[in-house]
Amino acid sequence: MLMSIVEDFGNFSLLEYDYYRESCPQAEQIIRAVLQRQYEVRPNVAPALLRLGCDASVLLDPDEGIESEKESPPNETLKGFEVIDLIKSALEEVCPGVVSCADIIVLAARDCVILAGGPFYPLYTGRKDSTLAYKEVATNELPSPHDDLPKTLALFASRGFNERETVSLLGAHSIGMIHCKFFYNRLFNFSGTEAPDPSLDLDFLNIMRMKCNNTNKPSGSLSSTSLSSSFAASPTSNFDALSPTSSPSPEEPGMEMDYEGVKENFGTLYYRSLLQGRGILHVDQQLTVREETADWVRAYSSDASLFRRDFATVMMKLSNLRVLTAPMGQVRLKCSKVAY
Repeated sequence: MLMSIVEDFGNFSLLEYDYYRESCPQAEQIIRAVLQRQYEVRPNVAPALLRLGCDASVLLDPDEGIESEKESPPNETLKGFEVIDLIKSALEEVCPGVVSCADIIVLAARDCVILAGGPFYPLYTGRKDSTLAYKEVATNELPSPHDDLPKTLALFASRGFNERETVSLLGAHSIGMIHCKFFYNRLFNFSGTEAPDPSLDLDFLNIMRMKCNNTNKPSGSLSSTSLSSSFAASPTSNFDALSPTSSPSPEEPGMEMDYEGVKENFGTLYYRSLLQGRGILHVDQQLTVREETADWVRAYSSDASLFRRDFATVMMKLSNLRVLTAPMGQVRLKCSKVAY
């Protein structure tokens, strides 16, 4: 089955399967080993790295000529940069100047999916790292967790994803924790009605309110706040599927996406929750308002193997979107800095 998935995406001539087989044959093993050690100590590393997306421009620190995407409002809660640095350091010891940060971030996201109980999917490698960051794009063009379904579908369609792929990609919300500020308006004053979102299950509404009481009311508007680090990021980037945060601080309570336990029912719990009116984010619950997307929600809620195959396939497609390859770009020696 996996080879059939590979064949579906066999036209990416500038990327290769097992690209580092000669230049750094241990690359994927090293990435996996570092992640395994980190995950054993802090399981929240999985959603953190998933949220970083598939483009290494988000890793760049502020520098001369660089306005870092890390400083854009949607990316202020990004975590996991230190784990990418650990992986890069381990690779540089064995294969200096060979493995790009763009490949690291994609391979790490795949291995995090596996650690969280999701499916394996093969990946092409050979990406190069950008020398630019795209803070303005990250600030103004990322989707919002408050978006209605038509806007969500339009944003994904602009990157070549159809309705089925959009529904399956949002299954990444199976893990992690969502800060209360991203769904607070659904609990007390939905769309200015001074009432909760009527699509919420009442028992679940009460659970959410206990987690996010009035003392946690966010200040200011969240209309421009997104959960995605690179949904629309750079002209050379991929985009992430509104991934959840890894963990809020003690002052920022939230709801666990995998509230039945880590690795339990990856994907299917998320879709079953939507059918029960227990979607945490408005953008998630909106998948049930149209029959063409609700059909896939129902299908994935009852058929784990169908979801796992579709999720693997769409993650492969996402990882190959607008990649930067030689002779463009570079291999950074440190992921947070351009190699001059």
